[in-house]
Order: sequence, then C-alpha cells, then structure tokens
Amino acid sequence: MTARAPLSTRFDAILFDFDGVLIDSEYVGNRHIAEFLTSIGHPTSVADSMANFMGLSGADFIGAIERWIDRPLPGAFHAIRQEEDARVMRDGVPGVDGAIAFVMGLPPALPKAIASSSATRWITAHLAHIGLGEAFGDRIFSGKEHVARGKPAPDLYLHAADQLGVPIARTVIIEDSPVGVTGAVASGAHVIGLCAGLHCGPDHAARLRALGAHDVAQDFAEVARLIA
Repeated sequence: MTARAPLSTRFDAILFDFDGVLIDSEYVGNRHIAEFLTSIGHPTSVADSMANFMGLSGADFIGAIERWIDRPLPGAFHAIRQEEDARVMRDGVPGVDGAIAFVMGLPPALPKAIASSSATRWITAHLAHIGLGEAFGDRIFSGKEHVARGKPAPDLYLHAADQLGVPIARTVIIEDSPVGVTGAVASGAHVIGLCAGLHCGPDHAARLRALGAHDVAQDFAEVARLIA
C-alpha cells in the first residue's frame, strides 16, 4: 500500500485549541457543569453552559458561572469538579472525529502547537490517551500557565506563535468556541471555526462566523481543504 502524502498548507504554522477541537470533551464537561448548577437550584442546560462558559479558564470561568447564578459558587463545586476531572483523566475522552488522522498527516516540518485554556497536565494526559503524546513535543501552551490574560484575549495565540518563531499573520488557528474564536481573530491569524465536536449545535457555525472566523469547517476533511 502506498503511504499517504502529507497534507499541504499555505500557512507557515498551525495552532490548535484542544477541548472540542482535538478531544470531544466540551460536551462532557459542560454536561457536568449544567447538572451541578441545576442540582443547586439554578436550572442550566448543556446548551446554556456551552453558550456562557465554554472556552474560559481560571477566574474568568468562575466569574462567568457566578454571574449566571448571581451568587458565589458553593465551595463544593471545586471539589466536585476536581473529582470529575480525575475521573476523565483516568478514563480518557475520545478524539474529535478525524482529528488524530489530520494531525498525523501534517508535514513533519510544519510548526504546530496547542493553545488551550486547559492546564498542560490535562492536555498532555489526553494527548497520550488518543495516541498523540509525541505529536506536539513541548509546544503546549496554556492560558492558565503561560500568559496573564487567557482567552478571549489574543495573548495565548501570540505567545504560541512567538514560541514557534512564526509571524501570527502567517499562522492558521483551529478553534471551536466563541470565546476562542474571539481571541483568535483578535490575534491577527487566519481563523477556522471548527464545528466537528458533539457540542456543536445547528447554530454553531453561524455564531463563529458572526464573531469573525474567516472560514468554518464541519469536519477535518474540510479543514484540510481550507488550509491547502
């Protein structure tokens, strides 16, 4: 059998968000948040959670939830979230359909990195779960750890491109969340809004376009065509 040729691209580097782009964790995580908030008397659907909290990290994430419920989060939230994170870290989360093959098909010399709101510990564990443990090396950047301002600020993308040594204008970013697309567009990169995850509803593409995504893709085959 003839080996598949590497994907070609007109960009000098590629940055990936992680949750909802490479692993299908956004639906799982937002379902858990919605169930907790509903259980403490604040009815919240998975769609509500994804619309208001998805893509945020740290104080921005907590602040968004507390504005939603109009009161401080109970202390139990943090322990329950840690327990859920530990379970997911142990059991893993499936890759987004087509994501693994797409990453493995990129030219080996193409600079690539992950720019995510999640912690590097979370990212590296789940990369190993889906068989991409060596794909990014140390080019994993977290909005919690590497910049003062996480998404929707553009800082994380600018930091990642700088670490790759590639101008942000020559970089393509694959993002799935409104928060992520907002920051990615502000960075000056070419932004592809990805709607391949389980969390992406019928109106998801329109939301990402409205926020300035240059292209929107329903799957990674379309991403490959858009970057060629």
